[in-house]
Amino acid sequence: MKKIIYLIFPLLVFMLGCKKDKVESAGDFHPRIFDGGLVFQSPSRIIKEGESAVYNRLQYSPAPGAKMKVSWKVDGKEVSTDTAFTFTPTAGGEYVIKLEATFNGQTATRLSKVLVSPTTYTPKPSPFVNMSYLSDGGVAANVNWVNVTHVAFNGARVLPEGGVDFSKGNQNQNLDEIVARGHIAGVPVLLGVSGRLSGVDGWSLYASSDFGSVITDVAKRAQLVQTLVTYVADRRLDGIDVMMTDLGGGDVSASLAAVGPFVSELKAALPAGKLVTATVTVNYLHWDYTDLSKVDWVNVHAFEDGNHVGPGATLGQQSSLNWMISGAGIWRNKGFAANKIVLGMPAFGLRYLELDGNGNNLSWGSYNYLPFKDILKADPTAVQKEFTGAIAKGVYFNGIPLVTQKANYIKQNGFKGAYLWAGDYDGEGDNSLMKAISQILK
Repeated sequence: MKKIIYLIFPLLVFMLGCKKDKVESAGDFHPRIFDGGLVFQSPSRIIKEGESAVYNRLQYSPAPGAKMKVSWKVDGKEVSTDTAFTFTPTAGGEYVIKLEATFNGQTATRLSKVLVSPTTYTPKPSPFVNMSYLSDGGVAANVNWVNVTHVAFNGARVLPEGGVDFSKGNQNQNLDEIVARGHIAGVPVLLGVSGRLSGVDGWSLYASSDFGSVITDVAKRAQLVQTLVTYVADRRLDGIDVMMTDLGGGDVSASLAAVGPFVSELKAALPAGKLVTATVTVNYLHWDYTDLSKVDWVNVHAFEDGNHVGPGATLGQQSSLNWMISGAGIWRNKGFAANKIVLGMPAFGLRYLELDGNGNNLSWGSYNYLPFKDILKADPTAVQKEFTGAIAKGVYFNGIPLVTQKANYIKQNGFKGAYLWAGDYDGEGDNSLMKAISQILK
């Protein structure tokens, strides 16, 4: 038995040596990179300036040596030849990390993109606010950063007990990416805070008083303020928009009266330079707002007049130029200077599903709202219209001609700017309402 073992061992050594020689001499052998740590599993990473992206637990075949070369490159420039690499950026931006393993003229590669949120940035100059307000389903890819001066993300839903649901922004680092790309582009990013919303139009869920019940309770309001201030600091946000168009249940008058103290406490608790704004109504509820003097500006929900919904309502444009002008007048009469008013425009349309015998809206359940981008899918020519009959019983909306008229009114009358609800409903390229607005307010 010992003789057999003595004979087998030299044979195995000989075979392994032959195999190694064959690998090292084979011109058609392609090197391989084994990602044991799954560091390349995600095509991109998002980190803050000062943090590091670590690439380790990698194995190579053949093993790195005289003939097997390893190269790490950042944006095409070699920075290391080690088997592992730690990328610690010193500035914000988007970087491409490339790993190359070369053997006998053949190269295996792995790629990773790293988006780095800068520690500091300079907001780009603009005489007007052009704000894309993203719904909680919005992502960074929904924003053309050239067309905006500010972005708000409705990523904080207040819960009845006083806590906050941040899940829509935290999922897949969604808000981190929005902030990083915004700051790289010189665009401040605000956190939109609301209760439960009804859907596309961004109004309140009927009879919901989650937000109002919290801000009318002094202790819960203080807790909410601290929760939001901490989140703003952790996520490097530039401020908060208190989205008060969603108060639709409970004691609405008391809730609206609590908006003033709430924004004042937020402003006092946030670091100097952080923005606090409020999205406000133009319906009968506007009488119940208390002192909003601490806000940097108000975002006026100056669309959806409510005259074209309900049983027997005549069909028509619910977000006209005249309705926006009247909404602006309400807040001017409440003592706000024009340069502290940002006027809202809709990136969605009113869709009629059923009509009565007179050709009017049938009932409270016979209409809904459709994002502008979905209107364009059904009718590509809608971008230059205000109505299309190609969908259900017809859809009324704001196309480029109407938002252009509105933007000209804002510019000619010295208002602070415009916001679009919601930015993730908008069209793309030349079909973008935000682009049309920004071409005037620049």
